[in-house]
Amino acid sequence: MSYKTYVDPREHEDIRAHKGEGLWVVLNHIRAEKREGFEYFLHSILMPAIAHTHPETYNSVRVLHPTRQNEDGTFTFVFLMDPVIPGAIYDINEILHEYYKPELANEYMKIWDESLATPQLEYEVVQSAW
Repeated sequence: MSYKTYVDPREHEDIRAHKGEGLWVVLNHIRAEKREGFEYFLHSILMPAIAHTHPETYNSVRVLHPTRQNEDGTFTFVFLMDPVIPGAIYDINEILHEYYKPELANEYMKIWDESLATPQLEYEVVQSAW
């Protein structure tokens, strides 16, 4: 009997927008004392939810972790939606409520909300020829 090993498709695909395709760059400034909980939220709560409910979204999102603390003490996590998939679901609250029971999804949204030091900064951009 042979077993297939799960391979994350993002490890083998070029998930980058092509010329003229849209991207979103989202900056999340996270409170220093909430960083560990935020990372747990991203990888143990949000990632499984989005991978199971919206694989098309999961496959186009990258999360970049900070290498150092900002001058104000926060840490900046960058989300890249590269490319933005038309019609895909990116709303974290909606994703959590699709995957988890409402009470649990609400508790998880509290982790998200309490981690943010400032509102998200969102940039809609287009891939250039370069």
